[in-house]
Amino acid sequence: MMSTLSEGSSVNAERGTPAVLLVVEDDKDMRSLLCDELWGEGYQLREATNGEEGLAAVMRAAPDLIVTDLKMPAGGFEYVHRLRICAPGCPIIVMTAFGDAQTKDEAMKSGATAYFDKPVRLSELKATVKQLLKAPGTTPERRLLH
Repeated sequence: MMSTLSEGSSVNAERGTPAVLLVVEDDKDMRSLLCDELWGEGYQLREATNGEEGLAAVMRAAPDLIVTDLKMPAGGFEYVHRLRICAPGCPIIVMTAFGDAQTKDEAMKSGATAYFDKPVRLSELKATVKQLLKAPGTTPERRLLH
């Protein structure tokens, strides 16, 4: 698990500390890229390599936002649903390389707040993260669609 901080951090207004993001991705290179890009935006990061690790991390301490792959070991729609139950107020951004309109619809029904097809445009992902962290009480009812 990685926990890092950079200057000019995006701060969680309630706590006055950098927002904590959990990145759940089984592809090591993709996870590293996402963490590097988000760390550069000033967030505190935690990592998980599959759905099981992701759920365990959320149970230990709910992050301010979750960025997760969909198709990975212990992943899928049920995993997203379990994340939503474990962290009801936490925005969940789902990404997949195997998506279509039906996959997006199912991910949103399972509790995703936002959805991206891979390859993800990092500028759009970072803008969405920033927007979701600013939105007070982001819940599945206040979904941002991509």
